[in-house]
Amino acid sequence: MEQEHIDYYINADGNLVFTKEYHLKRGYCCKNKCLNCPWDYGKPKEGKDVKK
Repeated sequence: MEQEHIDYYINADGNLVFTKEYHLKRGYCCKNKCLNCPWDYGKPKEGKDVKK
C-alpha cells in the first residue's frame, strides 16, 4: 500500500506525483518521463553540444 509523502504527494494542481522512493521500490523505469525519475529518463544530458 502506498503512503502519502513517502511514495507520492499531491501537487498544487491536484495531481498525484510519485516520489523517487516509489520508483526505486517499483524497480524499473516506465519511460514516461516522470518528474522524480531516479533513472533520469527523458532529461537532457548535461555537457552535450546541441547542433543548431
